[in-house]
Amino acid sequence: MYDEFKSKAESVSAEVFRFSTRGIALDFITDVMNQEQICDRPGYYAAVADCPFFENTDKNLLHQIHGFSFDISRDRAANARIGISQVDWALADTGTLVQDATSIDKRLVSTLPEIHIALLPSNGLLPDMAALLEILSPQQMNYIAMITGPSRTADIERVLTIGVHGPKRLIIVLIDDLGGCN
Repeated sequence: MYDEFKSKAESVSAEVFRFSTRGIALDFITDVMNQEQICDRPGYYAAVADCPFFENTDKNLLHQIHGFSFDISRDRAANARIGISQVDWALADTGTLVQDATSIDKRLVSTLPEIHIALLPSNGLLPDMAALLEILSPQQMNYIAMITGPSRTADIERVLTIGVHGPKRLIIVLIDDLGGCN
């Protein structure tokens, strides 16, 4: 199922990576932040929606990365280069991520920065929409977001443009030891 998901997600310009542990995934995320020159300057922030991925991480170490912040506001997210959030599920047949985005923090960091790093527990990988609908609980989730690749539109003279209404780049990080919602 992972190979199908990776193929479908990459076919819509997402980048997909899989790691066995949170520690290895965090090293990868830190490398991406370094490559993107994250610092404490507008346009170069990393806006992060707190999530289970960061539960046993020393947050003091994370705060040593200049520009990295769990304190989310609309302004902070709009001025961030990278937004990081954890998503709940992914659909292998379409390469789509599914997130309980009831929390405004998750919506801000996944839609306003140039780059969205989506953290996904590997056991959240589902075959298709039918499997998702069997486990969704609309009574507990007020806002479900579905993300398929970076933002794209062809509104402007029918020319495909990436990143007009959201991130220009989507990096999906599957983590085997993360655990999930299902």
